[in-house]
Amino acid sequence: MKYIPTIGIECHVQLCTKTKLFSEVDNDARGKEPNSCVSPVDYALPGMLPRLNGEAIRLAILAGRAMNCKINASSRFDRKHYFYPDSPKGFQITQFYHPIIGEGYVDLPSGNRVRIEHAHLEGDAGKLTHFDTYSLVDLNRVDTPLIEIVSMPDIHSAKDAHDYCKALWRLMCFAGVTNGDLYNGNMRFDVNVSIAPEGSDKLGTRAEVKNLNSFRSVERAVEYEIKRQSKLLDAGEKVVQETRGWSDATGETTGQRSKEEAKDYRYMPEPDIPPINLTQEFIDAESAKLPLMPKDYREKFAGIIADDTLEVLLDYPSLMGKLGEVDTRYVKNLSNLFASVLLAEEKSAEYLNDLPTAMELSELCEMNDKKELSSTATKEVFLRLFDPQMKGRGAKNIAKELGLIQENDLGALEAIVDTVLAKPETKKAQEDYRNGEMKVIGFLVGQVMKESHGKANPSAVQEILKKKLA
Repeated sequence: MKYIPTIGIECHVQLCTKTKLFSEVDNDARGKEPNSCVSPVDYALPGMLPRLNGEAIRLAILAGRAMNCKINASSRFDRKHYFYPDSPKGFQITQFYHPIIGEGYVDLPSGNRVRIEHAHLEGDAGKLTHFDTYSLVDLNRVDTPLIEIVSMPDIHSAKDAHDYCKALWRLMCFAGVTNGDLYNGNMRFDVNVSIAPEGSDKLGTRAEVKNLNSFRSVERAVEYEIKRQSKLLDAGEKVVQETRGWSDATGETTGQRSKEEAKDYRYMPEPDIPPINLTQEFIDAESAKLPLMPKDYREKFAGIIADDTLEVLLDYPSLMGKLGEVDTRYVKNLSNLFASVLLAEEKSAEYLNDLPTAMELSELCEMNDKKELSSTATKEVFLRLFDPQMKGRGAKNIAKELGLIQENDLGALEAIVDTVLAKPETKKAQEDYRNGEMKVIGFLVGQVMKESHGKANPSAVQEILKKKLA
């Protein structure tokens, strides 16, 4: 029997605030000692009350606008009760009944649209590390501010699930609401998968695959679940509603626990945090701070940057922002340098944190356009712009220091060509060229380049040689 998959995705986005959602503690625990970024509020000691981080509200507004969502002027927090060993309070402070972000949508490259049901603010749990006979708990992550984005079940293929997660990641990174570090869990995906016979008006029983942290894992997990559930139904068995884990190593999901319903969490209004009431003026002012999004750059650079190059660069908001600063006539050249030269460098991640100025990049492109730099020299100077030891010197000064500026003066070039043509070792090549051996022009150009110590413009040299040997 043919089955139609239906997929809904919940995405947890870690907001890049300086402090946590409910306490004045460092929100960036990367590389920190376990249980070092905590406070009595995070430990949930008696009498310790949460205090809401206003910056999280501002970032939630930007995240919502990036997804074309309505921002709710009134929202509030609730308590979601469950026991986890890494959650000291015994409940999670979240938004269940009245979330801050309402309905919206995300468009995929395929042309399909995935509707957003809502997105809400909440505090994260801690982290457990399991060993053979014991487990250790690290509470550094407790109450890290998250927004949980809940999609409608509009996805019907593993490829669209992959593309939706990547589109969401780009939107959040371009909006500047998260660091977007998937390896460190800045964004995590919970994927709900169900299948139903073709033509059925009812959805099948869903299984939720938790805590996926790569787009490829999302795609593979969905593919596996579709096959697993199809086999069960074909064999006359039932799909169990449950939470499942994913293993990249085995390429399989495994059952973890039965899936809870909302009633199991005993939601109740959070008594220690008052409702959030925003004015429309505040919402509009914060929404106006949303920078250019991927679709804006696609429109801005349509016909200028090749589609395949653009899709590579859209994974790097800082690069796209820099391209947006330079003169349009230099964008194509720079986009190729970014994609083929910079991103191929071992230190590209470091370089992205400290890009050259738009003026330096424009100066480099102008020198290339004027044939003052060869394509090879342009690439060399381009990389030197990222060298800390040459920071701020400018493309022209760097090119001069490295002796890379090409000689374009026709009179000077002609004199060098005459010197080369007068040499006995070039006579045979000259004769061969006049006899129709066109390839030997490359040898003669090479001799001129050698005579000029690599500074002659090869194109100009070739033209001069052709005239003199005609």
